[in-house]
Amino acid sequence: MAKAATKSPKAPAKATPAKSKTKAATAITIDKVSAEALAALEAIGVDQQLQSDIKWCLGSYQSDNNPVGLFEMAERALVVFKAEKEKKTKGVTAKLIGDLEKVLKSR
Repeated sequence: MAKAATKSPKAPAKATPAKSKTKAATAITIDKVSAEALAALEAIGVDQQLQSDIKWCLGSYQSDNNPVGLFEMAERALVVFKAEKEKKTKGVTAKLIGDLEKVLKSR
């Protein structure tokens, strides 16, 4: 005579706090925005001096975590991007300008 398999009652599922992946994935930091700005400047081929300054500030930030130079370069890049946006230059997005403004406000 075979015994019938009986199901044991499952333990109630523990409630775990929902992790906000979107917030972590979309966190805007000065170094990320500066790298995006540098890529955009290189893509549209404007302001070589600003490109060099951003590269230097990114390297400096990686070594000492002092974002002062990156904030100054972000302000300069914002002016350049707004001027290029007025000229309707391809490669200058409203998102990039918005990200620069957001990171500058959070300073």
